[in-house]
Amino acid sequence: MHSLFLLGAILMTSTVAQAAPAPKWTLVIHGGAGVIERERLTPQHDREVRAALDRALEAGSKVLSTNGSSLDAVEAAVKVLEDDPHFNAGRGAVFTYEGRNELDAAIMDGRTRAAGAVARTTRTRNPVSLSRAVMEKSPHVFLSGEGADQFSVEQGLEQVDPSWFATPERKRQLDEMKAKKVGWYDVDLKYGTVGAVAIDANGHVAAATSTGGLTGKRWGRIGDSPVIGAGTYADDRACAISGTGAGEYFIRIGVAHEICARIRMKGETPKQAADAVIAELGAIGGTGGVIVTGPGGSADWSFNTPGMYRGKANSEGVKKVAIYGDEG
Repeated sequence: MHSLFLLGAILMTSTVAQAAPAPKWTLVIHGGAGVIERERLTPQHDREVRAALDRALEAGSKVLSTNGSSLDAVEAAVKVLEDDPHFNAGRGAVFTYEGRNELDAAIMDGRTRAAGAVARTTRTRNPVSLSRAVMEKSPHVFLSGEGADQFSVEQGLEQVDPSWFATPERKRQLDEMKAKKVGWYDVDLKYGTVGAVAIDANGHVAAATSTGGLTGKRWGRIGDSPVIGAGTYADDRACAISGTGAGEYFIRIGVAHEICARIRMKGETPKQAADAVIAELGAIGGTGGVIVTGPGGSADWSFNTPGMYRGKANSEGVKKVAIYGDEG
């Protein structure tokens, strides 16, 4: 009888395992975190954001489902979000105090931990592609300002007039901030940074992040998004991370690398590590969130704000977009 019981348990375990195989590939995206609540978004805005997230998932999933690389997938997904004015990245980026759109981005390959980043670019249509060019076609990791713009032209990336990035709503937000005579730290922040993380069918992870920064930022401020280890990180041994939130706090903690280190050194799951580091972020006064995936193919996120624009998809048919904190 005891043997029969054990055999039954083994068969049940085998059945469960077969019913839930690890996905061959996984993609997770975000479009920013902050004070994002149902009563603050119109039904139309809600629909439009969800549709944009869905398009980004489609772009990345198309790459991964045809045995493409995680690096290609995160770039494809982020480019869709950069081109959509609902997010604070690329077209739709916020204005600096002086009325400019200055763009930051980063990308990282978990296979080799190669990385590229740019800050304060002004003419490259898709800054995430410029960050990849820095990684693959320069001896450097991080370029900024005029140098980054010059490198972009030399690499033949698509250039646009700076007015391409500007939208009336972002200008209104800057004007409102100035009229109230407050700094960015006093504004009701809705972080619109975008990002993507993926693991491909070959088990390699990648991460990419892109942002316009903070409304009214001054003095050449650069946040966490292009800082490798703060807002962006990828390591095949642990995970891929993209963050969004109060960049000054993310930089101080090294949020993205810290999460990967907890997974690699402490054996925590991606969700456990992300929750622990976001709790630490909150303890020192920071707000925001992260998305994460790793070798097990999990698709997780963690945030301490009312909402975060986010979505996930995998090879097993999972596809979901969400906005508010109670959507799981």
